[in-house]
Amino acid sequence: MKKLADRLLHRFTNHETALHAGHHWTDQGTSGLSHRKNHRMHSQGVHLHIHDRYVVMDNGILQVTLSNPGGIITGIKYNGIDNVLEVRNKETNRGYWDLHWNEPGGKGIFDVISGVTFRVIVETEEQVEISFLRTWDPSLEGKYIPLNIDKRFIMLCGSSGVYSYGIYEHLKEWPGFELGETRIAFKLRKDKFHYMAMADDRKRIMPFPDDLCKGRCQTLDYQEASLLTAPCDPRLQGEVDDKYQYSCENKDLRVHGWISFDPPVGFWQITPSNEFRSGGPLKQNLTSHVGPTTLAVFHSTHYAGKTMIPRFEHGEPWKKVYGPVFIYLNSTANGDDPLCLWDDAKIKMMAEVESWPYSFVASEEYPKSEERGTACGRLLIRDRFISNDLISAVGAYVGLAPPGDSGSWQIECKGYQFWAIADEAGYFSIGNVRPGEYNLYAWVPGFIGDYHSGTIVSVTSGCKIEMGDIVYEPPRDGPTLWEIGIPDRKASEFFIPDPDPTLVNRALVHHQDRFRQYGLWKRYTDLYPNDDLVYTVGVSDYRRDWFFAHVPRKKGDVHEGTTWQIRFKLEKNDQKATYKLRIAIASATLAELQIRVNDAEAIHPLFTTGLIGRDNSIARHGIHGVYMLYAVNIPGNRLVQGDNTIFLKQPRCNGPFQGIMYDYIRLEDPPC
Repeated sequence: MKKLADRLLHRFTNHETALHAGHHWTDQGTSGLSHRKNHRMHSQGVHLHIHDRYVVMDNGILQVTLSNPGGIITGIKYNGIDNVLEVRNKETNRGYWDLHWNEPGGKGIFDVISGVTFRVIVETEEQVEISFLRTWDPSLEGKYIPLNIDKRFIMLCGSSGVYSYGIYEHLKEWPGFELGETRIAFKLRKDKFHYMAMADDRKRIMPFPDDLCKGRCQTLDYQEASLLTAPCDPRLQGEVDDKYQYSCENKDLRVHGWISFDPPVGFWQITPSNEFRSGGPLKQNLTSHVGPTTLAVFHSTHYAGKTMIPRFEHGEPWKKVYGPVFIYLNSTANGDDPLCLWDDAKIKMMAEVESWPYSFVASEEYPKSEERGTACGRLLIRDRFISNDLISAVGAYVGLAPPGDSGSWQIECKGYQFWAIADEAGYFSIGNVRPGEYNLYAWVPGFIGDYHSGTIVSVTSGCKIEMGDIVYEPPRDGPTLWEIGIPDRKASEFFIPDPDPTLVNRALVHHQDRFRQYGLWKRYTDLYPNDDLVYTVGVSDYRRDWFFAHVPRKKGDVHEGTTWQIRFKLEKNDQKATYKLRIAIASATLAELQIRVNDAEAIHPLFTTGLIGRDNSIARHGIHGVYMLYAVNIPGNRLVQGDNTIFLKQPRCNGPFQGIMYDYIRLEDPPC
């Protein structure tokens, strides 16, 4: 390993001029678009070679080898590399679909999905599509998830990659189950791929997988976070590695992957649509991390918890198509900057997005463009305390998702979702919607709450639904007395401290998302070792005086609950009226919010949420999880003319990650 590390260090040195000055482990951009290698178009088209234990798809640009009939990707040959996947791994641990499930009330089971039947769906010079099917029957109860799973792989002529999608089906006579996660995983060669990119401002040389082994690192507050103490690359000495620092919201999670410097090759996972992902546009998922590992996550509980686990009952039929996603490989000539492969991958991603829905997918379960529908309209806001006129819902997220309740799209995971962003006038157009029955949902940056219409929207093949003007009235009883934060479902506008200098990911030091550094929850104790946060309306500034997470304080080896104060003045007070306190929560983890007014020691709080949240976003650098909105009635006789204090107590303190991230707090005057 030391010889390998030394060889790679020499290789990395040749690329340091393209990396950020002073932080040679990350780059801040490249000089231009990559020069994609001109692949020779072979007249042979796509060939399919079927052997007893393997199936090979070959279009002259790359060869993809899969186990037969398992459908595990065992090899990808490209640009002189016999196999870009980790050849030292078992064949079942290179490129595979997997899931985590359990019987109702049972223990979780991890399953690498292996087919039992191989079929050729399409075989022409222009395209090959193959199927690896695993069917279920009662003899398999308790051993395998009660689903028929059909894994499909597609290779096109002249295409530098391979597509994959899966069809999951549960018949109504089968037993129930719960699905915790399902995804595609790729394990790349650790002697080749060392540079990871998942966003323009999150790309860097990564640690070796060996760096996370005993003797080379120190495990921090949870297993996934490690302090590198003796890394193979000494320049990474003292850095923190944590796969959750590279999580991303679905709406931005389109392309990510790895670059090999020698030869200059890129391996990218492209997801052209979010329609099949759980949780809507703001749901966060893992991307690429040390391994080198690249994931296509379709469904997970990360940043949401158990509320995101779908439960399928006996008697409940279900079918869903996950994907297709595209695995793209690119290369550049020796001497060109390999980092430009990231720019090329982004260009390819945009082309794939424009091509969605694909025309070449063979399954009837995947509707083509002409078989889908469109819904359009305009969203307006009525808030008479801001304007007497209707307000355009500029930037609103407007979506069609399975019928449910207000905000249910956040944890919806059985069906499909389709979203659009409203323009400056509030107009939206939701395109390429699968036929089915939906509700219309929306939320608007700058306004609290969720719009939801319980009216069924029936989308049929080729339809165009004109929804007209839709008016959303955000929750409000009276004019604003004061407010803290920005209603955008995140806590990123609040004070985010510098990380402990001994626990830093240097690639994120100057990152706009300061919350992605490890261990920031500990900084609350550093800043408030004895007394808790006090915020004075009209004096304090939430950008510097409101800590981003309401967490416990560590005292010795234990943690204690914390009580924050909001101090404010009332010029007048109506003792007989009711004031409204609105609290929007961006995330909660096994927390409780108790509210007291002008009496911190009151035995019974005026309001309590009870135990809420399993997002774990504080530990996982998420800055938000599942959005919640609370309205608290404060009787006028609890307040006084002059100085008042609202106490926000978070008493749960069994660990460092129990806490709340606020989105926005507002006190409203009684209505006129």
